[in-house]
Amino acid sequence: MTVLANDVADLGLASLGKDRIEWAERDMPVLRSIRERFEVEKPLLGQRITACLHVTTETANLMRTLVAGGAEVAICASNPLSTQDDVAAALVVHYGVQTFCIKGENNETYYRHIHQALDIKPTITMDDGADTVGVITNDRRDLIPAIIGGTEETTTGVIRLRAMAADGVLTYPVIAINDADTKHLFDNRYGTGQSTLDGILRATNMLLAGRTVVVSGYGWCGRGVASRAKGMGSHVIVTEVDPTKALEAVMDGFSVMPIDAAAAIGDLFITTTGNKNVLGRSTFEKIKSGAIVCNSGHFNAEIDIPALEKMSVGRRTVRPFVEEFTLEDGRLVYLLGEGRLINLAAAEGHPASVMDMSFANQSLSVEHIVKHAAELSNEVYSVPVEIDREVARLKLASMGVQIDTLTSEQELYLNSWQEGT
Repeated sequence: MTVLANDVADLGLASLGKDRIEWAERDMPVLRSIRERFEVEKPLLGQRITACLHVTTETANLMRTLVAGGAEVAICASNPLSTQDDVAAALVVHYGVQTFCIKGENNETYYRHIHQALDIKPTITMDDGADTVGVITNDRRDLIPAIIGGTEETTTGVIRLRAMAADGVLTYPVIAINDADTKHLFDNRYGTGQSTLDGILRATNMLLAGRTVVVSGYGWCGRGVASRAKGMGSHVIVTEVDPTKALEAVMDGFSVMPIDAAAAIGDLFITTTGNKNVLGRSTFEKIKSGAIVCNSGHFNAEIDIPALEKMSVGRRTVRPFVEEFTLEDGRLVYLLGEGRLINLAAAEGHPASVMDMSFANQSLSVEHIVKHAAELSNEVYSVPVEIDREVARLKLASMGVQIDTLTSEQELYLNSWQEGT
């Protein structure tokens, strides 16, 4: 048998990966129904898709769906620590996907893998953080004429792409998967909320009850983390720069204060902002000894690790994914997962049942790009409302939940102005 192009840790892990991918599929009925339709209709026939995503069991089921639709697929990691090596092997051996990723790869290898995944000369890109778009724009512009569109999974990536569009440098249309209600209301809130604490607990085995947890950012990810930490018995402090979100956090029952004020009382710090240096030098100057810091935003820039390194006189690994920094005055600070996504660095990422909706949006949005490529401009588009609602409808059906429908009289009432009190 011809082995597909790949650079993975160990192809011998493929059987284990296949078992885990099939386990995740049990909780992904929406994506499975789309895959069954794709196998018959082949809407992606002739397309070449480069995906730069977290290589997990859930992502593998998305790749299976794209292949079922007729696409040639190559995947690389969107984070150096998020790859599950057994899944990467299974994608190559069992599912016909060219795969380039190894958990713990260095920065040089990370970008080499992106270039290798781009060597299929994609017609569509699929991103989690916009790194593929960035590499194409800066280094692989020869690929642009063939690309009809792309998708972007995350808040961070959407922000970057909208900035590119505003500057006039976005070279093909991209659908912002994160804009879909069936993505950010569930994936970001429930998925990030649960999986972030899962990663922290696996790395530290700490008791959250009675601890003071500081959550930076009160977007949908921060809300999910804050609510789950509260549910585990933590005293939760929220830090924010947006007055409306800060007000909402107060109304939700959380304490709100500046990060440097929280520094002296927090036991665990979790960043979820998508910005840089949220935990910076001024915070480390005030942080209590023994504090644990971690990140659940896309990039490790949220924690100013170079500043922490410069302030430290000692550094050692005390557990897998836990580094102890000794500051000049003897205080100890513990960094989890190199400041990268803690839910993927130390755990398995979001549960399959929530990724079911996110990846259903990905599959249907790729199909939408193929059907409507001629009509799309070099802009960032929201997921079409009809796709968003179809995903919700399919999810409810898979859960055995029924809802009401409007009568013709009610529809008329909602769409007219003549009838008042």
